[in-house]
Amino acid sequence: MNEPTVLDYVKSIFRSWSSFGNFLKAVLERRDTTRVVVPEPVETEPQAVNAHDINLRGFSWVILLVLLFALAGQATFEPPQQLYIVGIILYLSALGMTILAVRRGDWRLSTPPADESQSDSFSVRAAPFILSLFLGGATFFTMSENTFTAMNVSLWVGTIVFHLWAFWVRSPAPMRLPSFNLREFFSRSEWMIRITRWGLAVAVIAAVSIFFHTYRLYEVAPEMTSDHAEKLEDVHDITRGLYSIYFPRNTGREPLYIYLCALFSQWFGLSLLTLKIVAVIGGLLTLPYIYLLGRELGGTRVGLLAAAFAGGGYWPTVIERFGLRISFYPLFAAATLYYFLRGLRRQRRNDFLLAGLALGLGLNGYTPFRIMPFVLIALLIVYLLHVRDAGTRKRIFIWFLLLAFTAWILFIPLARYGLERPDLFGYRAFSRLGTLERPFPAPVWQIFLLNLWTALKEVNWYNGNIWVHSVPGRPALDVASAALFLIGAALILVRYIRNRHWKDLMLLLAVPLLQMPSILSLAYPEENPSLNRTAGALVPVFLLVGFGLDSLLGSLSHRREVQDASGAPSEGNSTSPSPKLSLFSTIVLLGLMWMSFSQNFDLIFNKYAKGYSMNSWNSSEMGLVIRDFLDKGGSAERAWIVPYPFWVDTRLPAFWAGVPGRDLAIAPENLESTISLPGPKLFLFILRDEESRRALESLYPNGTLTVYNSAIEHQRFYVLRVPAAP
Repeated sequence: MNEPTVLDYVKSIFRSWSSFGNFLKAVLERRDTTRVVVPEPVETEPQAVNAHDINLRGFSWVILLVLLFALAGQATFEPPQQLYIVGIILYLSALGMTILAVRRGDWRLSTPPADESQSDSFSVRAAPFILSLFLGGATFFTMSENTFTAMNVSLWVGTIVFHLWAFWVRSPAPMRLPSFNLREFFSRSEWMIRITRWGLAVAVIAAVSIFFHTYRLYEVAPEMTSDHAEKLEDVHDITRGLYSIYFPRNTGREPLYIYLCALFSQWFGLSLLTLKIVAVIGGLLTLPYIYLLGRELGGTRVGLLAAAFAGGGYWPTVIERFGLRISFYPLFAAATLYYFLRGLRRQRRNDFLLAGLALGLGLNGYTPFRIMPFVLIALLIVYLLHVRDAGTRKRIFIWFLLLAFTAWILFIPLARYGLERPDLFGYRAFSRLGTLERPFPAPVWQIFLLNLWTALKEVNWYNGNIWVHSVPGRPALDVASAALFLIGAALILVRYIRNRHWKDLMLLLAVPLLQMPSILSLAYPEENPSLNRTAGALVPVFLLVGFGLDSLLGSLSHRREVQDASGAPSEGNSTSPSPKLSLFSTIVLLGLMWMSFSQNFDLIFNKYAKGYSMNSWNSSEMGLVIRDFLDKGGSAERAWIVPYPFWVDTRLPAFWAGVPGRDLAIAPENLESTISLPGPKLFLFILRDEESRRALESLYPNGTLTVYNSAIEHQRFYVLRVPAAP
């Protein structure tokens, strides 16, 4: 007799659509759905099955079909021809098969670590607590005039130290570090190195992540924009002794990133590379917290897979290569969420203190992070709705207040500045949220709902049109990651329906909540979505990617025993690992990672790099011309750039030339005033500026006018060199 084919198996699955409603009802009522009713075979006569062969009904063909349909659906969303109708149909088919696979017991869903129960006496060390309150008041009083001083910083640090001393719960058994005898180690004649599969996987993922985040860092992205000029001006102020709490240029900047750049500028100078290095450090530090969050939500493999796909992801990488503080949003969002979720699970006060520290640092890092306190409040409500014990609710609520108070202590300097200058401190956020710059283009509720829908499509369909930190008009994830994201979201939803665990609902809600800085751009809805203001959402997005892939691999590597040798249904729904299927799941894993990393490599180092170069202005080449002029005896006071609408920021070439803090602009009407100045002169201006060309040729007939032939045709510019007068 003929063996049943894969097509026969798929047909048997789709015969079960009539029982789909009963399945959902059973799931919602939390009945046991693990027992499997096997569809009748296609043949009218029972077929014998060889016990040594892998039974087609035991192998999770439907899991493989879900993956293939999801990948095909996501592939249709890729530009330039995004066939959304075809993609939606394919995704709905994948979703239907996912539900059927869950009903049949094919999916192996990992479970989060069990919640713990702890007691707390709410004890506080009185003396350190009183000192922290006194020093905190003094800190707030002395943080005036938007200036850090030795005294107010010392008071601030003292406040933090005494606060932690007052509330930190000491472990009854202090952790002891393992002893290590350096002399004995080097006196050995041989060393044994133990390499495990887990350690090798971690090393490979770390290497891939470092590669994606640092490869061709100087070249991608190659040029600076006005945002970089503002940052470097702020860093330059610090190097000159101006220690601001809040940097008000261009609607304002928080201090943490600026001071870190000032620190690294001692080795890399006032340069774009310095800005990029600090941003990349923020991005790389995010990955361990993504791993730890994944371990909290589903196990170590979930965390490792999430960190792997984030480490080689297009979205996290391009926001760092732009060289601004965007990466600090996901960094502190991940740290805050990790300590907060771990604190809720372990019921330990110290975790809430650490979450408060992460929250406070994040508020000093990037403006969109100001949504994080509201995110934590929403997640706290979710937790309290799932917990029935009154004592636990009371304990968690008190610890949440401690978290907020800890964050407030780190926020004291900015709070003082916000009290002194509320107009500047809140302008950046309220110019988008309110009508400071322009009225709402439509009713607010309509804009909000449209923005919400547009932001939710960011991952799989449209990541915005901002070329400085994205490839415009494409999804925020590659094909493989985006497909796994939706699979993971569907499975987390199923797991929540079945188990009602608070972590699952929090993970799903975290995505739109962390997108709110972009969604709430009500006055400028055309700016939504944007990969910078939604950057915090990449943390739960990649956690869902890791969860989806972990569930898929676990399901593919196990064979479901549903028949005995005679073909009759077996009792229960046991699963058994199969070496052949484990090898197959490994091949699937490597294939998906290759798909993801190869596409992301092309997106970052080809499409993004080319788009950025084509849209930015070549201030670096202008800086080289000015540097050459200075090396040949010219003076920075005799080098000018004639501004032109929508051309280069005239502050940027000075940084490339090594004369930071100088605006080289000279207005066309002031060109005549340069005649009386002695020494050689240099003028740069755009090719389209015929008026300035005629004026300069008239003023300096002895000058040499050339065209700088840039690598990109439309970026060429005029260079007029005027020798010193005899």
